[in-house]
Amino acid sequence: MTSQPTSAPARRLPAHSSPARLAGATAHLAALGVVGPGVVAAVATLIGLGIGLLPVLGLGLLFLVALVYVLFAVAWLETARIDGLYDAGLPALRARRAPRSGFGGFLRMLWSQFTDPIMWRALANAAVSTMLGLLLIPSAAALASGVALAFAPLYAAEGVARLAVFDLVDLQVPAAWAPLAGILIAVAAAAAVLGLALLHGVLARAIIVPTREAQLAEQARVSDAQRAGAMRASEVERTRIERDLHDGVQPRLVSVGMTLGLAQQKIDSDPSAARALIEEAHTSTKAAITELRQLARGIHASVLDDRGLDAALSALAGRSHIPVRLDVRLDGRCSRDAEAAVYFAIAESLTNAAKHSRASETRVTVRRRDDGTVWARVEDDGIGGARVLPGGGLDGISNRVLGAGGTVRLDSPQGGPTALEVSVPCAS
Repeated sequence: MTSQPTSAPARRLPAHSSPARLAGATAHLAALGVVGPGVVAAVATLIGLGIGLLPVLGLGLLFLVALVYVLFAVAWLETARIDGLYDAGLPALRARRAPRSGFGGFLRMLWSQFTDPIMWRALANAAVSTMLGLLLIPSAAALASGVALAFAPLYAAEGVARLAVFDLVDLQVPAAWAPLAGILIAVAAAAAVLGLALLHGVLARAIIVPTREAQLAEQARVSDAQRAGAMRASEVERTRIERDLHDGVQPRLVSVGMTLGLAQQKIDSDPSAARALIEEAHTSTKAAITELRQLARGIHASVLDDRGLDAALSALAGRSHIPVRLDVRLDGRCSRDAEAAVYFAIAESLTNAAKHSRASETRVTVRRRDDGTVWARVEDDGIGGARVLPGGGLDGISNRVLGAGGTVRLDSPQGGPTALEVSVPCAS
């Protein structure tokens, strides 16, 4: 299962309902009235088997695990149904992700999923909609019976039309009163069907669509998380630059200065030795320039601004110490922050793969999705076991992507492979 992404808050349902939307709600309720009881029976069966068989070598645990997945599937379908029917702007329901590997992490993930309030709101809406569907089916049947009753004299047997009776539930109506009774019944049934369809939208608005206050709270939470992520990313980046300067370029430049000082002392007494020292200083200076260029490239690649993410990633793959299979399909440019976040995540992932994974190959896939995000996946065939540690490379990726309003997913079981996925809004 995967982690919950940060998503834009949902829009409110419209105050009015169009005929097409009412017709769609009616069809949905009728379908739920037919299918819903079967789903409820399946869930009840899984609960009974799970609890009843739990003492039997833990066999019931398998049914309880299946129960969680079934509940999530129902909630996912319900969320997609409401969003498609009412254009509510609901984010797709995402499954939770195990916080760590192993059976304990799997159980924690299941419990986190089972207690997910978003999932339970969707399930509550599905249950209420099923009950409305069970009420709608007899109302629709009554509507059909009323229409048939209204036209009964037209098809009654010849000579007995005035005396004929027509069954409506357990009520028998004389043929003479059939048209009036049929019209009244059809009008009442149509009103019931329309009322149930309208009530479905009202209840969906109350149950599954966040309130305005909840939307504002979610916006504030997302903004705080992005700001905190950006601050942590800046701190990690500053620490990295300080470390690279202190451990790399600075001592090399000090060595160059000392070498030139020795050459200056020997330039009159031993010109050949001075010439060798100057050559050594020249070599060290070129190495320092290379390190400074790499350091600057780690902050921001100039080719990223000039030619875009595709060209920057091609250059990055060319410099990689392990082979990289690059598959980039982008339609147009994104914002500078979005491209920089994706580039940084891929660059850091390739660096980690080269240092720690013992991988023989890395695959990088980048796509521009229909929802306006840039999605990237970096996967290696290494030994796995990657973890997010404070101040580490993966922590820097998480903070950088979070600061750009995106999400990160890491899958790195012991034994491999390691896969990192990032998704960043293109206009961030």
